[in-house]
Amino acid sequence: MKFCVLMGSPREAGNTAALLAPFLEECGALGSQVQVIPLYDRAINPCLGCMACQDAPDGPGCVQDDDFAAIFQAMADCDVIVLATPIYAFFCTAPMKALLGRAIYAGVKNYGREKGPRLLAGKRLAAIATCGYPPERGADLWEEGVKRFCRHGGLEYMGIFCRRDWGSREPFMNEEREQAVRDFAQALTLAVRADNMAELT
Repeated sequence: MKFCVLMGSPREAGNTAALLAPFLEECGALGSQVQVIPLYDRAINPCLGCMACQDAPDGPGCVQDDDFAAIFQAMADCDVIVLATPIYAFFCTAPMKALLGRAIYAGVKNYGREKGPRLLAGKRLAAIATCGYPPERGADLWEEGVKRFCRHGGLEYMGIFCRRDWGSREPFMNEEREQAVRDFAQALTLAVRADNMAELT
């Protein structure tokens, strides 16, 4: 099993990285391969809305020469896509938004001369987020956006793990949060394994 983790935080030692570390460790301990792609280290231009991708049914087909095609291929090659991001202005960070904006067009061939395939259909997707508000008010718009991305692209949404940053009042990470995000990794892994076993029977 392979996880593709799209890391949307600009901070290498920030809250999202702290939450992600035990998640990645648990995935590895359960025997999964993990590829982490730090989006702030990649060149990801925003979508131009040119629709050239719609005439490329077998791949993303984007005309821009940046890192998008390689990231999209990593998403297509994995079993589970994980979107890890802090919440900025009630949504994901800018590089992740640019990536998803292009992925939904390049990955869903509904807008060209002929209707084509959904290139990420059947992939599983989960989210990990950190925010400065209660998650039900701080990450709700982001989660709805992720759900709609999955629905439109034919992906299976597997849930979100989000924790609030209380600022200087208390440390962000504690034993409860570490165990909870490990449990999230276990739940994702077991669910995918169960689905794969069901497909073989």
